[in-house]
Amino acid sequence: MTKRCLLLLLFAALSLPAAASNADIAIAAQAQIGVTRHYDPAYRKLSYPGGDVPKERGVCTDVIVRALRTARGIDLQKVVHEDIRANWDAYPHQRRWNLDKPDPHIDHRRVPNLMTYFTRAGYQVKPARDPASYLPGDIVAWELGRGVLHIGIISDLKTLEGTPLVIHNIGRGTREEDILFQYTILGQYRLPPPAPAH
Repeated sequence: MTKRCLLLLLFAALSLPAAASNADIAIAAQAQIGVTRHYDPAYRKLSYPGGDVPKERGVCTDVIVRALRTARGIDLQKVVHEDIRANWDAYPHQRRWNLDKPDPHIDHRRVPNLMTYFTRAGYQVKPARDPASYLPGDIVAWELGRGVLHIGIISDLKTLEGTPLVIHNIGRGTREEDILFQYTILGQYRLPPPAPAH
């Protein structure tokens, strides 16, 4: 291979979108497909930290919780609970559930709490109608109507038209589907890329 070819390959590699390095989050979410087969919003007592509902069950937030634990070692159960405990007034949506104190069994399994935490952590980016604005591993939250919220992870796969698929659990277990622009987008969140391996 000539020196010119090597330079062209290097230039092409450097031209790839930087945030594509968050594909590890998408891959961790994809691993839940066929494993989490049921939508189950039941309240459960969980161990803390690191608690989880049975792998075959869960809701949309559990897709996020499991993906970030697997890909990044981030325990949303712990960090969200600690942030709510230290900053109760920053989480106004807690009032939706008539709570008077944090609850480590459920706090991280509620969409408004994840949205608030991701915003406070500095992960929020401005949503757009351009499919190219959504990169693998991005987390997106929607309003489904009548105050019902939903959350999912952008896949590394796209439709033929170029719209990224979403990995989510909206009632039939974890699936990868074309839903990005089917509902009102409320928030888009992008974690920093993982630290380079040494």
